[in-house]
Amino acid sequence: MTLGQNRLLLNCDMGESFGPWTMGRDEEVMPLVDMASIACGFHASDAVTMTRTVLLAKQAGTRIGAHPSYPDLVGFGRRSMQCSPREITALVQYQVGALEGISRAQGQPLHYVKPHGALYNDMMKDHDILRAVLEAVASYDRTLSLVVLARTDNTPLRTIAEEFEVPLLFEAFADRAYDRDGFLVARSIAGSVYHNESAILEQSLMLAREGAVKTLEGTRIELEADTLCVHGDNDESVRAVKNLRAALDRHYGDAPA
Repeated sequence: MTLGQNRLLLNCDMGESFGPWTMGRDEEVMPLVDMASIACGFHASDAVTMTRTVLLAKQAGTRIGAHPSYPDLVGFGRRSMQCSPREITALVQYQVGALEGISRAQGQPLHYVKPHGALYNDMMKDHDILRAVLEAVASYDRTLSLVVLARTDNTPLRTIAEEFEVPLLFEAFADRAYDRDGFLVARSIAGSVYHNESAILEQSLMLAREGAVKTLEGTRIELEADTLCVHGDNDESVRAVKNLRAALDRHYGDAPA
């Protein structure tokens, strides 16, 4: 693969409201992204929210993915939990099955699985957890891709995924800072999340053009990425997604003349 030459697909975490509590600007962001990672009830969402989000994706022609997490509704799935591999496999399958059932009822296929929050981070640092998630996907539906964090060298992750015959999608982040090892900087560290639109656009376009990002320390690292995660929680972030969509379309030659 030639770094920076693959088309980056935009993905966004969606359907993260719960009952009367609303989070995210899904209606505005959905038409701007290629992939919608929909919460499945363990860190956010409920049956009605999932259905509403699937219908938004259907209307926009956006690919649907399951966004499972640890069972941590109070902590929004951002706290690690001491779950055995068997428990992780079961809880991922449970959530994927819930969303897939709703998607099927609306005539929409499920395309991928992207773990949320602490489960995502733990999966990237612990190969036993990664294997438990891969087992969940493989035993449910091997045509589903698993989204994992893009690294400077994706070969070790591909090797593990090949054991389960599960395809991978490598993800980078538009609004998160990276450390020198290619991991996301912890949210507790100052500067770990970019709120400035220019910083978000700069990192995203550098990734699209060069297959690289600058770390929080200012060094350059290469990343092999297929998809770019964006967020649409407020006015600034929605505006950034709109401008990023336009900038990527221009970069790939999709913008109208």
